[in-house]
Amino acid sequence: MNSFQTTTAQANKPSTSDESKPGFRTKTISTRLTPDELAEVESAAERAGKPLSEWLRQMAMAASRRRSADPVELVLAEVWAVRYSLLTLFHAGAQATAEGKPLLPNSVLTIRDRADARKLEQARRMLADFVSRPVKDHGNDGGEER
Repeated sequence: MNSFQTTTAQANKPSTSDESKPGFRTKTISTRLTPDELAEVESAAERAGKPLSEWLRQMAMAASRRRSADPVELVLAEVWAVRYSLLTLFHAGAQATAEGKPLLPNSVLTIRDRADARKLEQARRMLADFVSRPVKDHGNDGGEER
């Protein structure tokens, strides 16, 4: 069998799906641009010294990974984490005391890590719940129900 036949045989061999390979790009995204918009995008990619497709991919991924910069959300997340940590530490301390055991330093770190992992999700949920609640008319502020 010559090298061409080997290559053809290997190419026709059933293989694992390309999508199962980590990092293997198999999907595309398309959009329509005006000629001026295309020129602007091409110019930006050129200034960055990158091929257009690579520059577009990096910009799309950076935008999709960007976190909210809403200061209210960030402050609420920290307040929630402190509240969760304190209540959980008080509970764990009381339970350890009742069992005659010390509260281990590792337990404190675990509680902190759990709070950090959940704080943004909790803050977003609290804000969404707050925004979706109707405002009730209390008679003295002139407000109406939304």
